Amino acid sequence: MKDLVWDRTLSVDVPEIDEDHRRLVDLFNLLAHSVAEGDAKSYVEAVLEELISCTQWHFKHEERLMLKYGYEGVLEHKSEHQELIECAKALRQRLLHESKPVSSEDVEFLEHWLTGHILGTDMDLGAYLCEVM
Repeated sequence: MKDLVWDRTLSVDVPEIDEDHRRLVDLFNLLAHSVAEGDAKSYVEAVLEELISCTQWHFKHEERLMLKYGYEGVLEHKSEHQELIECAKALRQRLLHESKPVSSEDVEFLEHWLTGHILGTDMDLGAYLCEVM
């Protein structure tokens, strides 16, 4: 399994957002490793829960910045945030209540969503914030 690497490619050039993204990448890698290595279900649940909590906090952080600096794409961006949180919570529900483990396909989905969101919507936000902050 190859780690997701945070580098300049994923930088939005806003230090506080980049710091959040680095933490999310680290947690994502921890989850991916725990799934690949067949760690205990309770441990995978704990890592997934931490990833969801940190992601929710990060999204609120971005949304606060969007509101503070009058970002016009705030509604679309928040909608993307909500979509990921709903997917992650559904994954958590499946893990907790249906006794189905997190699969490598689930991890791949989360990786593509995370990197796609950073490289798309978050880059647009970063460019805007660099101009106005």
